[in-house]
Amino acid sequence: MTDLHPFIAGLPKAELHVHHVGSASPRIVSELAARHPGSKVPTDPEALADYFVFTDFAHFIDVYLSVVDLLRTPEDVRLLTFEIARDMARQNIRYAELTITPFSSTRRGIPAEAFMEAIEDARKSAESEFGVVLRWCFDIPGEAGLEAADETLRLAVDLRPEGLVSFGLGGPEIGVPRPQFKPHFDRAIAEGLHSVPHAGETTGPGTVWDALKELRAERIGHGISSAQDAELMAYLAENRIPLEVCPTSNIATRAVTDIELHPIRTLVSAGVLVTVNSDDPPMFGTDLNKEYAVAARLLELDERGVAGLAKGAVEASFLDQAGKNRLTAEIDTYTAQWLAT
Repeated sequence: MTDLHPFIAGLPKAELHVHHVGSASPRIVSELAARHPGSKVPTDPEALADYFVFTDFAHFIDVYLSVVDLLRTPEDVRLLTFEIARDMARQNIRYAELTITPFSSTRRGIPAEAFMEAIEDARKSAESEFGVVLRWCFDIPGEAGLEAADETLRLAVDLRPEGLVSFGLGGPEIGVPRPQFKPHFDRAIAEGLHSVPHAGETTGPGTVWDALKELRAERIGHGISSAQDAELMAYLAENRIPLEVCPTSNIATRAVTDIELHPIRTLVSAGVLVTVNSDDPPMFGTDLNKEYAVAARLLELDERGVAGLAKGAVEASFLDQAGKNRLTAEIDTYTAQWLAT
């Protein structure tokens, strides 16, 4: 097959499933760790590679929260957000919906208003300086229960930042039933936010059904266990409900045992709209370009097929229609020029 890496590197892209803290590169993490001595997080960027090797999903959550603990001031939040956009620009990511868990920061003492000001200032500066359009998904850390859900909803509704477009649910799925959060999603949807919960990553298709029926999900974070249920795949395909698939993440957290066994082929063959994403890229030793290369190999795609993946992500995004049209046209122009040369 043709080496698609150069094509993918220059391809304009949108990313829909990528976490705020999980996008902290070794460079950013070491700077934050140096700011706050005493953390168990290594300050040496090279040592972080070993620190980011996970035994299972629970271990990943433990490491993830240790990085969250490094965000102690609004200046830390602003630095992280702005530098994430810089890293995205290097990958030709034009638009990203960044999943943010504000409860994790506000409960650690960062004033909610200052948190909102920090992410918004970074968003506006990043768009001006790098041309990367950022939007927010505020997600409930499911393991923290209804208290976290109440506070996340309050922050989303009462202090709603300009960039906020959606409401999510992250963290462990096992032992965290989706239906308990129905009132929170009902209110968020009533306030004009889109519903994008995680489901079906480390649990079966029943969790995806719960997200669809109880939380009125418009997109599903991960959703890979949908491949085990033909009726569910048919429902997703018929209703054009996208899945935010993150192949390398699924291997890193042991949700999938072998990349060759990844269900992305089954999902695409069933007509499900699959978007490709990086989830927590530096923690998993990846980025969006690498994830596109993995998906291209698994799906046996050429340049046009990869461009189709990119356009599918634009379609599945919550970008306004004019923005979707512009980014889709940019993808088409880039692809036509590439193939012509």
